[in-house]
Amino acid sequence: MTHPYDTVAVHLVDDEAPVREALEFLFSSHGFNVRSYASGPAFLAALDGPTPVRGCILLDVRMEPMSGLQVHDTLVARGVPVPVIFLTGHGDIPMAVEALKKGAFDFVEKPFGDAALVDRVRDALAAEAAQQLRLAEGDARGAKLAGLTPREQDVMHRVAAGKLNKVIADEMHVSMRTVEVYRARVYAKLGVRSAAEVATLLAKS
Repeated sequence: MTHPYDTVAVHLVDDEAPVREALEFLFSSHGFNVRSYASGPAFLAALDGPTPVRGCILLDVRMEPMSGLQVHDTLVARGVPVPVIFLTGHGDIPMAVEALKKGAFDFVEKPFGDAALVDRVRDALAAEAAQQLRLAEGDARGAKLAGLTPREQDVMHRVAAGKLNKVIADEMHVSMRTVEVYRARVYAKLGVRSAAEVATLLAKS
């Protein structure tokens, strides 16, 4: 049986070995797949590996040679869609606000309650799973649209606009039968059954 956390990981990035070891034990004891890194560069190097990083990232703010904020900036620049939870022992509201504005999932101050941190990680993993699903659905929509010929795309946009076959035929200077054939092909390729579904698919793309 596949565990829900087998395909994702909690990525710990902290230059303090005792902190990493404590967090590894905490999350492992809750069934999470845990991977830890002693520095920002070590974690960023892992991003270049053959397997995309999935899950969430627990990122210490104060580290050398790269701070957690610098690592996060790099993740944002690379477009890595993985939620980041900052951990800090030095509460700084402006710093937290800046991190959240840049897309951080949360900013947690040390010392933190184990149960609360585990709950936030679960929330982050759920958000990441939802994001991955949206990306997959977007890729699938893109592939369907790319499979249409230019003529079929013309018909698709007119169908999505709610135009009748006769109107489309007049606008494209073809017979109604030709429009019916194109409409049927568009529906089949997009996997839809109505003009409303075509419009909905286009609105999401």
